[in-house]
Amino acid sequence: MSNKFTYLLIDLATILVPFIFSFHPKLNFYKTWKAYWPANICIAILFIGWDILYTKIGVWGFNENYICGIKLFNLPIEEVLFFICVPYSSVFTYHCFKILIKDLQLPTTLISILLSLALLIVGLIHFDKLYTSVTFIAMSLLMAFIGLVRKEVWLKHFLFTYLIILIPFFIVNGILTGSWIDEPIVWYDNNENLGIRMLTIPFEDTFYGMLLLLLNTWLYELFLQKRT
Repeated sequence: MSNKFTYLLIDLATILVPFIFSFHPKLNFYKTWKAYWPANICIAILFIGWDILYTKIGVWGFNENYICGIKLFNLPIEEVLFFICVPYSSVFTYHCFKILIKDLQLPTTLISILLSLALLIVGLIHFDKLYTSVTFIAMSLLMAFIGLVRKEVWLKHFLFTYLIILIPFFIVNGILTGSWIDEPIVWYDNNENLGIRMLTIPFEDTFYGMLLLLLNTWLYELFLQKRT
């Protein structure tokens, strides 16, 4: 049975606990909001523009049975909120791990090289598939820039955080793509992706999410440094 508030409830559930704990005296994430919100707004605008285009040309779309009907730039309001709620919970988690785990060791250079090369190769081989090629090539270039050119020390905490949040990612994205409910909330044209699904989740979503969150984290760190 469909529920027109399903997607909205997913958005709210994603941000609720991180928002509440942003005021915890040992975390104080709210004190970084002057860096976080400008970063998030910039990246949200970028991804909303991408979303508008891909929705218009049918790379993906939305099931009217699971959205409330309010739209912004022809996107469901829930989809717009997705680019606010998911990055917030991710950067909050990243902030927590930076506080809790000071001496984190990861081979970020090696990971950056391998991931950049693998994504670039797959993206170029499947250049005719819009979702695959744009997502993989963009993520490849970003990883090379942050991990190999900039050599950002915070990347190790981001990679660790992303591994952890893959668990809630699979739950949220699983519901959005049709796991555990009657129909998908978000549908995809498989002609524009590899056709590989993890349960109901397109393989590309893993790196689309990584691209979204890494860009948010990068600008967040950039703005934090400018404020210190």
